[in-house]
Amino acid sequence: MLTADELGAYFDTKLTRSAFRLETLDHYEVESDGGDFARHKAGEPEPDWERKNAWLEVLRAEEKAGIREYRVHVLRTPLNDYLRYECEWGYLFNIEAGEEVFILDLAERELPTEVVDHDFWLIDDEHPLRMHYGEAGEFIGAELVPDSLDRYRKARDAALAAAEPFEQWWARHPEEWRANRSV
Repeated sequence: MLTADELGAYFDTKLTRSAFRLETLDHYEVESDGGDFARHKAGEPEPDWERKNAWLEVLRAEEKAGIREYRVHVLRTPLNDYLRYECEWGYLFNIEAGEEVFILDLAERELPTEVVDHDFWLIDDEHPLRMHYGEAGEFIGAELVPDSLDRYRKARDAALAAAEPFEQWWARHPEEWRANRSV
């Protein structure tokens, strides 16, 4: 099982063309948010730009290098506070920096049978990594699963076929925007 640092090093050595991510959790307990989730929940107007810009620069550099970053988040409306934060302070900015984000809303569509029930990365369409999280959404580790390549390719393709672009989905759900909710 790869630690967070080992996972980062793995990306550095393997990523040359594309990185696909399937997200299935409705909360991630990660230190890398730098307290931004708490800030969003408290009604602060914007994220910690020093922290956020570092990630956005990575996305911009990857796009400039021709690397496709894309993801599908499987979720269900109505959103919880964490998912709203992820949409407003994560996806909206990430898209501007070059990432493609898609939503598969289980309140609107059925989950295709090929889609797995856990998070994973598929690097360069060749290197599948199953992500492991604890009950509170804390990262436990990433498992290299090369014998499951076909399974993860099919899961990616099915998730993408059933999902819709984030911008389109978000525009249809103004009731989820923090500005339209009482804080």
